[in-house]
Amino acid sequence: MTFLEHLDELRRRLFRAAVVYVAVLAVCWYFSARIVEFLLRPIQRHLFGGGDIVFIHLTEPFLVYMKASAVVALFVASPFILHEIWGFVAPGLYRHERLVGMAFLFFGSLFFVLGGAFGYYVATPIAAKWLIQLGSGFRAALTLESAFRFETWVLVAMGLVFELPVALFFLGKIGVVTPGLLLRHFRLAVLVIFISAAVLTPTGDMLTMTIFAAPMILLYLLGVAVVWLTSRPAAGERRP
Repeated sequence: MTFLEHLDELRRRLFRAAVVYVAVLAVCWYFSARIVEFLLRPIQRHLFGGGDIVFIHLTEPFLVYMKASAVVALFVASPFILHEIWGFVAPGLYRHERLVGMAFLFFGSLFFVLGGAFGYYVATPIAAKWLIQLGSGFRAALTLESAFRFETWVLVAMGLVFELPVALFFLGKIGVVTPGLLLRHFRLAVLVIFISAAVLTPTGDMLTMTIFAAPMILLYLLGVAVVWLTSRPAAGERRP
């Protein structure tokens, strides 16, 4: 294929992906009220003393519903979008490169969803309960935008955190890291993990930061194991 034919192929695949995303977004918008209610449930159930989630701007519910629909639509449509991107890239790769790429896409999507689930069922309830209890002497009145922003930040951040083993697998396959290198720099990795957790934490408190850092350390060790299992030691090199 010529360069212009490649561009035309890319345009057609992106157009199909955009059409599917817009269609899924329309369906999600129809259920947007239920989606927002589901997303805010881990926060709302810890409110006390007649507290509630309120909105103070006229357009706030519309914007939150639209953002929630867009986020959920991206998750739902992501398999088709990744399929279209992979269909454009795969013909130019060798067989072993296609196998690595397929594993990267599959496990990358899987771990991102697992991270979002961990953020919803574990991280958000623990952090929300602790933060809300700090104000137990007051009547809670959280704005819809602030509660939704906190929730989505935790979900997306935990999704990115869970990509750590996949990233280490990819770096191991291209020869950037080895199991021995990762283990030798474990202390440095822990320091970097806590710094990253401080950046990713939406509130900056120690409890929420620990909620982010603890799974990152375990995922780092999982990544070391994955690199060890999938890498071939060079001549004269012994596995740790």
